[in-house]
Amino acid sequence: MAAQWRYRGRDISEEQIRFLQQFIATHPSLSRWSLSRRLCEVWQWKQPNGTLCDALCRGLLLKLYRGGAIELPAVRGYFPKPLEQRPEPLVPDNRPVRGPLKELGRLEFQQVRRTPQEPLFNSLLEQYHYLRYQQPVGEHLKYLVSAKGQAIACLAWCSAPRHLANRDRFIGWSAEARKRNLHLLAYNTRFLILPWVQVPHLASHILGRMAKIVPCDWQRLYAHPVYWLETFIDPARFKGTCYRAANWLNLGSTTGRGHNARTKKRTQPVKELLGLPLTPRFRELLGQ
Repeated sequence: MAAQWRYRGRDISEEQIRFLQQFIATHPSLSRWSLSRRLCEVWQWKQPNGTLCDALCRGLLLKLYRGGAIELPAVRGYFPKPLEQRPEPLVPDNRPVRGPLKELGRLEFQQVRRTPQEPLFNSLLEQYHYLRYQQPVGEHLKYLVSAKGQAIACLAWCSAPRHLANRDRFIGWSAEARKRNLHLLAYNTRFLILPWVQVPHLASHILGRMAKIVPCDWQRLYAHPVYWLETFIDPARFKGTCYRAANWLNLGSTTGRGHNARTKKRTQPVKELLGLPLTPRFRELLGQ
């Protein structure tokens, strides 16, 4: 049956709408949160590590509700969205860090998502990154890089954008291959060297280390590999020298229309797209 709705790359048919209507009517005592989790189980909407795609399902239900396709139970309480809860400003160790890279000693790369260090990570991005902190959706990792016990850098990685023409052409993706394998890519959504840190070549060194660390942690936490890393840079602000020094490839510029654009007119700043294959077989593995 033809799809009547589309949400985040998933087609929702009229038959599924009818199922939702009946399912909601059959479980009148469930909250919106409970409904979405129950539906994830029924539809097997799970990440490879078994985690329910709860945020995805709740977003779909809300879209269908606002579009008049289904009814939802009344909201039972107000829970602030992550973007409405700005990270609490924490006072970091801001002693100046200067000198050659070799004098920093051994760098520690700590994945801090769901750890006691996560509030510090969020606060550092909120205070010192020009885009501030933004809560990632879906699969994501957060890294705090430290030298001699002092935080010097933050990096955030999350699921990759769905449609990037330059990337898709470079990989050789068809629409179906992209749909099957998009989860095998990771997007560097934030990279911050803290402002009191001035160490030549530090940024490219960190990126080189990340290319080995991220795939291992992604496999461990999400039970699937990643074969490609990517990011955007704003050429009005940055040259992207550290990425190029770490062997990232310039894949060209974005269109400036945004991922949900309904117009061909430019609505956002044009950015450069950079990518890093993590294996020589990336085209083969991403095209399966």
